[in-house]
Amino acid sequence: MPKYGGAVIPMPQNFDSSKEQFLFPCTDNIEKLVLHKSFAPFDDLICSFLNEVSLRVMKDSEAKQYSDVITFGFFCRKASVEQMKKSYGTQLAGRLGRGLTFHIAPSNVPINFAYTLVAGLLSGNRCIVRGSSKDFPQVRLLCRIFNEVAEEEFASLKDIFSVIMYEHDAAITGNLSALADIRVIWGGDNTIAEIRKAPLKPRGFDMAFADRYSFAVFNADFVLLQNEEAMKKIAQDFYNDTYLYDQNACSSPRLIVWFGTEEKCTKAKEKFWKAVHETISAKYELAPILAVDKLSAQYKCAVELDGAKIEPSADNLITRIRLAALPKNIADYTCAGGCYLEYDTEELSDIAPIVTQKFQTLSYLGMDAEKIRKFVIENGLSGIDRIVPVGKTADFDLVWDGYDLITVMSREVKAL
Repeated sequence: MPKYGGAVIPMPQNFDSSKEQFLFPCTDNIEKLVLHKSFAPFDDLICSFLNEVSLRVMKDSEAKQYSDVITFGFFCRKASVEQMKKSYGTQLAGRLGRGLTFHIAPSNVPINFAYTLVAGLLSGNRCIVRGSSKDFPQVRLLCRIFNEVAEEEFASLKDIFSVIMYEHDAAITGNLSALADIRVIWGGDNTIAEIRKAPLKPRGFDMAFADRYSFAVFNADFVLLQNEEAMKKIAQDFYNDTYLYDQNACSSPRLIVWFGTEEKCTKAKEKFWKAVHETISAKYELAPILAVDKLSAQYKCAVELDGAKIEPSADNLITRIRLAALPKNIADYTCAGGCYLEYDTEELSDIAPIVTQKFQTLSYLGMDAEKIRKFVIENGLSGIDRIVPVGKTADFDLVWDGYDLITVMSREVKAL
């Protein structure tokens, strides 16, 4: 029965120290994490470690099979991390990590565990990260690289973070939660509610990244002006936003609002979807269960939404449902696997009544991002935390869901 920080924390019998559960390092290092001191945000050792990981990822033959792993490697390269640090200016002075962070990654995005880990480390904390409950090869690949790098000049990092994997187990989650100063939960609303049953330290708190809804705004005039090569690039970017994760990521658009006259919107849609279909037909395979879900979604919209129209499609790779109006409960009409609601308008104000706290990312094509941002603020919208160009919805940032991860996960030591 291990003793952590002076308190005896009994881990369940089914939680052993096998390599199947401790992915980094390959042994139980929880006691060392509890006893280790906090450090300043953007610590030099952490930044150097991340850069070495980046270099290894870019050279690794297995990593090249996974675009999300390569994207992570690019994210944590030296120049990128230095730019992140620079963006905080003098805000980092006098700050320390809050302590031990316990991160619970979502089951549907393999690489999320690595991004939440980086945010925890860069903010000055020790981290316990529970990877996805699904055994994704990307998770094991990155942990292999972490272990390889830590065998050399970064061996001390084995006392700073841990990546573990276990099936849903309230006892394990409860014991690890009892150690945490911050618990970072990525998952659906039901998952968050279940995890919150486990108490934290008296000063501990949760950062919860719950179910969110995302949509896109496209300028019809812009699409009509693009040549064939530009449309191929746009289609690939849209694929990365949607089909790469089966449209399951919270940042994947479910609704597309087209701006322009009815005639221009019709022509722009035809051009856009033709390019998207050419891109996805060569690389995307629709799972049978998603085909059934998409059919159910079409029936639901047809029955419940006045004026909804199922647009014709060459196959089941793209499902489009045209709306005559935007329902306030639009988030209830979601489906994965390439299912999109579409709405035409000439007024940005049409979207204001439907935006709730559930809305996360607004991606745009041929629109003015600053104009959209100003619209959100001036209208006091309770949702839309991110405004990004098409192709960037899944790009991780240290400001996520409205949280500045570095400042929230660190504390200011103030002197008067």
